[in-house]
Amino acid sequence: MYIVDEELERKEILYKYKRILSAVYNRTTKQERLMIRKAFTIANNAHSGVRRKSGEPYIYHPLEVARIAAEDLGLGYISLCCALLHDVVEDTEYTLEDIQNIFGDKVAHIVDGLTKIQDVFDYNTKSIQSENFKKILISMGDDVRVILLKLCDRLHNMRTLDSMSEKKQLKIASETQFLYVPLAHRLGLYKIKSELEDLATKYINPKAYYTIQEKLKDTEEERQTFIADFCKPINEKLKEKGYNFTLSHRVKSITSILGKIEKKNVKFEEIYDIFAIRIILNVPSEIEKSSCYDVYGLIVSMYEERKDRYRNWLTKPKNNGYEALHTTVMSKAGKWVEVQIRSSRMDEIAEKGVAAHYLYKEVEEGELDPGMDSWLSKIRDLLDNPTTSAIEFVNDFKMNIIADEITVFTPKGKSITLPYGSSVLDFAFNIHTELGLKCIGAKVNYKVVPIDYKLHAADQVEIITSSIAKPEESWLKLVRTPKAIQEIRRAIKAFKEQFKEEGEELLKQLFTQTKTEYKKDNIIKLQHYVSCDNLVDLYYKVYNKEIDKHVIQSCFNKEEKKSSFIFLKNPLKKNKGNITLSEQISQTIQENPEKVLLNQDVESLPYVTAKCCNPLPGDDIVGLIKDGCIDVHRTSCPKAVDEMSKYGNHIIKAKWRENEKITFLAGIKIQGIDRKGLLQELARVISEVWNINMRSLAMESSEGIFEGSIMMYISNADSLNQLMDNISKIDGIESVKRM
Repeated sequence: MYIVDEELERKEILYKYKRILSAVYNRTTKQERLMIRKAFTIANNAHSGVRRKSGEPYIYHPLEVARIAAEDLGLGYISLCCALLHDVVEDTEYTLEDIQNIFGDKVAHIVDGLTKIQDVFDYNTKSIQSENFKKILISMGDDVRVILLKLCDRLHNMRTLDSMSEKKQLKIASETQFLYVPLAHRLGLYKIKSELEDLATKYINPKAYYTIQEKLKDTEEERQTFIADFCKPINEKLKEKGYNFTLSHRVKSITSILGKIEKKNVKFEEIYDIFAIRIILNVPSEIEKSSCYDVYGLIVSMYEERKDRYRNWLTKPKNNGYEALHTTVMSKAGKWVEVQIRSSRMDEIAEKGVAAHYLYKEVEEGELDPGMDSWLSKIRDLLDNPTTSAIEFVNDFKMNIIADEITVFTPKGKSITLPYGSSVLDFAFNIHTELGLKCIGAKVNYKVVPIDYKLHAADQVEIITSSIAKPEESWLKLVRTPKAIQEIRRAIKAFKEQFKEEGEELLKQLFTQTKTEYKKDNIIKLQHYVSCDNLVDLYYKVYNKEIDKHVIQSCFNKEEKKSSFIFLKNPLKKNKGNITLSEQISQTIQENPEKVLLNQDVESLPYVTAKCCNPLPGDDIVGLIKDGCIDVHRTSCPKAVDEMSKYGNHIIKAKWRENEKITFLAGIKIQGIDRKGLLQELARVISEVWNINMRSLAMESSEGIFEGSIMMYISNADSLNQLMDNISKIDGIESVKRM
């Protein structure tokens, strides 16, 4: 129970407000601070008496969003007014016109973009989140402050996620990891990106999160001693040379450490770059690069450098504007250490990303550097395509707008920037639409290649065309850029529309043959059954003989067929009428969510364990309704995170029952040093000691090193983890990893 102390809350509200003013005092005028005060007064009065689910006064939320914007991003008074007012229009009696009259057009425009979007369910895409994300970017227009403040809003919501239900925690965390983390990364917001991804991991993969958090805590004292010893001679040398500098360190995010453990199959103790040393030089901009190179020379003269880890982002900064020199050197204690060298200006951009371009002052048009203008232009191109569904938009956005980039060249030397992984076809469409539509291949570095050839940085590309070439559906799988995707879809749609009338007439005949009423509801049902996004696709499939009377019969007898092999322990009463399986599942969940307990009664609700992650009893799991069935994933499964970020309304709370006797197929990968008798000992541990039934065992050995995979039936995740631990203790085994 939340005990209210109104006087204490009033003092806390004033403290939070004064902290915001303090953060911007030196970069605002008296008039601008009065505007912030006016925004605070309106927000405080408008949200008076309203509380969040945690029990706290609602005004805490806009105050915290404004504080993050002021302290972490260094934004100015316009952004702070918008942060304070961002929920006023939706949640109170104030209108957008009121905001416009009091604060002007710019604040009103940004607040409009930040206003929470109502849950308008799109039955074509079945995704609330995807629609909302698209609307957020539409609202952003050409002022990136909308998305900067949206990220501040998301960060505070993630910090206070504990008060939400488990289902909402998974939905919001998945959406954050899938969209907002890479977006923050693309905008160069390192601090916000790291915290967002760690908070997402905390809810998606709590076991791993808390394990690494504990290890970091346990090793902190030892780490601090090591860093002090390593930095001491560097500190002395830089002072001796007369540099004005700051020497600090940063620890990798928990998510980054976890990713390294999983991808490289190493233990926590084996990760050498858990932390990095950061040297920030306070030097004039005209000598910052030469100063960074000079300091780099000092470092490598003191410590032995690992050449393959040298990174130069001074010559060519990252896409998000990041500039620095990175190197990894061997310490006197025998450990590799990453050292980052940059100027104070570079550090500002590294920490605050695109927000640093505002230089602590705001103008009527949020002016940006040319690179960011180009990025916003790509977003506008993506938004300009009216045929793109919300799901397609989100996938295109993540694949193109946030992706790393490469630069390739035309035969005349003109540079073209494309997302990493782009094909010859992408290049052709980005030169000219007609060139893409007639493309049949290319010469890359004077060598003929097909249209699906993936381009690499600095390739020189000459497109080969043919007058008889035309785009096909399969082309959509070969391209990554928004322009290529849009133009291919547009061309295919134009081709299919030629057969719309003929296809519609044939469909009417098929409905008549199968004695099915030709009405809107039945057409929509068939459209969903054959997975057509629109009527043009449906009529074309009919014209192309992909839909015949058997398909229609199958569609309208679907529920009857399913009921013949799905058994429900608690069938609904007859007087409720005939309902579909999906409706029955939804109704069961609404009436009693706790009934969806996997493995209590296998027949009670249909479910399958997902092949992509093979969850076992003991794993944290989530259920996702899909095609009349429940797919069960581990909560940390990337595919599940993707699905939950788009279809949050399909998430079902799920947990394993105790005393589970069913065994599940699981696999492990092992590596080690080959020796005589190793295979026998391995088989004995698995089959005899643990009494586990192996399905398959495959081993390969080369030059004394072996790799192998074992598939086995096992009852739960704890047993599998114990088995892996025992296998790792066998002499010669170097690593054991779950598949």
